[in-house]
Amino acid sequence: MAEEGTSDLGVSQGVAERAPGVSQGVGRAPAVEPDGGTTLLAWLARMREECPVWTDESDHVHLFRYEDVQRVLADPATFSSDTVGRLSGGERQAPRGTLLLLDPPLHGKMRRLVSRAFTPGLISGLEPWITELTAELLESADGDRFDLVDVLANPLPVTVIARMLGVPTGDRDLFQGWADQLLSTDPEDPGSVRRMEETGVTISAYLQGFIDDRRREPQNDLLGTLVHAELDGERLDDEDIASFATLLLLAGHVTTSVLLGNTLMCLDGEPELFERVRADRSLVPAVIEETLRLRPPFTRIERVTTAETELCGTRLAPDTLVHLWLLSANLDEDVFEDAAAFRPDRSNSRQAAFGHGIHYCIGAPLARLEGRVALNALLDRFARIEVDPGARLTYHGTNVFGARHLPLAVKRA
Repeated sequence: MAEEGTSDLGVSQGVAERAPGVSQGVGRAPAVEPDGGTTLLAWLARMREECPVWTDESDHVHLFRYEDVQRVLADPATFSSDTVGRLSGGERQAPRGTLLLLDPPLHGKMRRLVSRAFTPGLISGLEPWITELTAELLESADGDRFDLVDVLANPLPVTVIARMLGVPTGDRDLFQGWADQLLSTDPEDPGSVRRMEETGVTISAYLQGFIDDRRREPQNDLLGTLVHAELDGERLDDEDIASFATLLLLAGHVTTSVLLGNTLMCLDGEPELFERVRADRSLVPAVIEETLRLRPPFTRIERVTTAETELCGTRLAPDTLVHLWLLSANLDEDVFEDAAAFRPDRSNSRQAAFGHGIHYCIGAPLARLEGRVALNALLDRFARIEVDPGARLTYHGTNVFGARHLPLAVKRA
């Protein structure tokens, strides 16, 4: 499950040089709002062509091409995930449960530990229950119009993750509210940051009761595994466990929720393909994969340099924050033929939505499974599915690339 981050873009000097030919009007990355990403995609295409390594007014470096993004992700020794510790001068340390911010060797130890809940056998074993849950959620879709996000895309992954953790699936409205609060955080607004911190305290307090229960009475769920596991002879503390559970609830839920909405949006623009998929369900996995390429759930992730290094002829100082544009990498014309088109039959499906290297998304198989089950269920239940042509879509608008709500017009099969 992927990381989140935002930054303004501007002109800077010192750490890296502006590429020639890029005007002073590049400014900042356009928001997804109000055009659903059209302006952002055009801006990213321009950056890939004219300024693939670019430094903003905060001396943050931005990478836009596929090979550059993959190179950084494959080199954790030079490009650290510990943005919290390094950019705070070592004054802050992320909990060990925050996998996204850990470097080797601790990252490998923690990942091996939590990977016990994400083995192929355990994930595939969830399919019958996920199928039943999907059908149950779709029963609430009355009439010929409903919101995909409210009915299915949000509650499905939240309920699945709650069950894996061992917390009540009936509390999914709580989890959803917390996720909405965290995703709406504006890092430039102190009040918004304060509310985010308060939400984090609330989530930790909620989880603490279940952590205490597992310490008293072991259970065969993910929280139970974490409570009784050891790293280098030491048990994880409560903050480590709560941090990982929070990460899973947030990132795991957002990834699948946005993936489902984006899949319907991609197919909505391809009615003939939509009917081909309906007739031949073997195409469903390729449709999910192409959606992840064309509309990845997260637009970018971050790394920080551990020492002075050079990237594509640009010198980077130690502790330089590097923004890796996954969305741009997935649209790189040098890697993907006809990159802007939705083509599930493309031979090259090396999309970067789930990252690369040691931090490759641990929940990727689960997200793919949920996407496949959900799309098949929608096709089984409805003879016609289209994004409501009269709906005005709103988007997350930060680093999450998807609609907040997706009203559908349907006809039952």
